[in-house]
Amino acid sequence: MATLKEIARKYKIYIIIAGLLILLVAIISMGKGKKPEAVQPADSSSDCRAVMVINYHKVDTVFHSLSVRPEDFEKHMQWLKKHGYNSITPDQLYDFVTTGAGLPDNPVLITFDDGYADNYNNAYPIMQKYGFVGTIFVVTSYLDKYPNYMTWEQAKELEANGFSIESHTATHKSMTEASDAQIVEELTKSKETLKEKLGKDSKFVAYPTGTYNLHIAQLAKDAGYKAAFTIKYDAVNRNSNVFALERVPIFHTEDTNKDFLERIQYLPLMNKDGWVKK
Repeated sequence: MATLKEIARKYKIYIIIAGLLILLVAIISMGKGKKPEAVQPADSSSDCRAVMVINYHKVDTVFHSLSVRPEDFEKHMQWLKKHGYNSITPDQLYDFVTTGAGLPDNPVLITFDDGYADNYNNAYPIMQKYGFVGTIFVVTSYLDKYPNYMTWEQAKELEANGFSIESHTATHKSMTEASDAQIVEELTKSKETLKEKLGKDSKFVAYPTGTYNLHIAQLAKDAGYKAAFTIKYDAVNRNSNVFALERVPIFHTEDTNKDFLERIQYLPLMNKDGWVKK
């Protein structure tokens, strides 16, 4: 016959097991019907990521500040590739600024203004060689009109191969010197032409000569654009104004490659520990 001590020990074990079962049931019941918490984008005030947006114009041998020699341009692409940069699109940049969306390591947006023929003939093959895509802001009335500008067929090929062809207005009129009616015409006509020629609804514009003000930015928004680029020297971060996105202009100088490296390597220092846009 079991002793009282053995009976007590047996009941103690049963009580412990019963208690654990009750606790398990309670935990399961609490979890039922509870919706998982939505993943929120990083707060812009604490998100220190920054994106370099490089701005070129021409890639040729013309002796002009806007003309980067093809051999220098290739050295720039070599450097970016060697240091692990990954080219992105304007849509990726926009999503990053507005929602904190993820980006590849070392993101870079490579842009060109105006839509020169050498962008297709010289820059495009070099960028393909290193696995990069770019964004070309075109003056829509110049394509198929002037021999030193791209054709629409070339623009279609670029779009089909990962490049983004966006608006640089219809005639490159300086917006700070134009009337509201002229600004609206420049913005809307360019969008209409891109829709007609490429079948796309362009959502990005680069201000001609980089000049703008808050009123012009509002007109761009009203015209259906969701972001605009300036030539203000800085990197883009979560505090950037999507209608005044910063870029790093690259020019032909006495030492183009040295200046290129200084310009892009200075940016991380400006954005260290979070660069607050003023």
